[in-house]
Amino acid sequence: MRATIMYGAGDVRVENVPDPSIVEPTDAILRVVRACICGSDLWPYHDMTPSDAGQSMGHEAIGVVEAVGRDVRTVKPGQVVIMPFAISDGTCTFCREGLPTACVHGGFVGNGGMNGAQAEALRIPFADGTLYAIDVTESDARLPGLLTLSDVMGTGHHAAVVARVAPGHRVVVVGDGAVGLCGVIAAKRLGAEQVILMGRHEDRIALARAFGATDVVPERGEEGVARVRELTGGHGAHSVLECVGTGEAIKTCVAVVRPGGAIGRVGVPHYPAIPGADTMFFKNAIVGGGPAPVRAYIRELLPEVLEGKIDPGRVFDSIVGLDGVPDGYRAMDERKAIKVLVTP
Repeated sequence: MRATIMYGAGDVRVENVPDPSIVEPTDAILRVVRACICGSDLWPYHDMTPSDAGQSMGHEAIGVVEAVGRDVRTVKPGQVVIMPFAISDGTCTFCREGLPTACVHGGFVGNGGMNGAQAEALRIPFADGTLYAIDVTESDARLPGLLTLSDVMGTGHHAAVVARVAPGHRVVVVGDGAVGLCGVIAAKRLGAEQVILMGRHEDRIALARAFGATDVVPERGEEGVARVRELTGGHGAHSVLECVGTGEAIKTCVAVVRPGGAIGRVGVPHYPAIPGADTMFFKNAIVGGGPAPVRAYIRELLPEVLEGKIDPGRVFDSIVGLDGVPDGYRAMDERKAIKVLVTP
């Protein structure tokens, strides 16, 4: 089969690799019908050390179950399923507590020797706890929106939940990528009165406004902080969603959160420590977040996608076949695409 392999910064190839097979009785084989490129995939695209073995890429997918191990009970061949980016057994303490990304037997798709989802197929460990069956066909027009439940919509929602977004809140979303845009959706559906997007790309700003953003702040640094304070009556925001992962982004979050407010971090951190610890202390600000437990959120978000109440699939503004994945990486890296949909 064909799969996407990254061999170093900027070196993405689609190659023939061995077909996946059942290894453990809890495995399933998934034929990928929709995948995508994630903003987090751009981090290794920028700085991955060259490797002869390479890294299998992709961690978001909608697929059809092709085969299952003898111990799999909740999914069966022929079903269309959402594949969250984290593998989880569904039975450990953390899975039962709604935090499958901390599963004691889990891991992340595309890591630990498991191939990624920018491919024709892949093996899914712990299929019962990982995959989420949905009653749609593999040609359903809603598949892009459903695909976002494997990562970006659930991740934007997680940022909003951790940031304690509530009715009447003033919310700041830092970052205008797909996760930030889904964070706008999440903040709006949780009842935020004001949603301020900190972003500067016109196509993304237009989509954010369509999703419910009330204000946009293109400025960065101190100028951006001052503008947010002006828009929030001088106090800052009740809830701040950090959807980038840079030191500058989290520094901005600390500066714009109001006393007693909360910051939800979901951008993969590329900084050694959170700046402004003293500021957070004297603000009584809460900071939390991490890899989003997206599978735990599917039950809540799925009906709204199916019914068209939210439409996160609009973050996909470019479509490529599997052979076009390297071009998709370039398009996202050059900000010519918000998020690229892959149709193997």
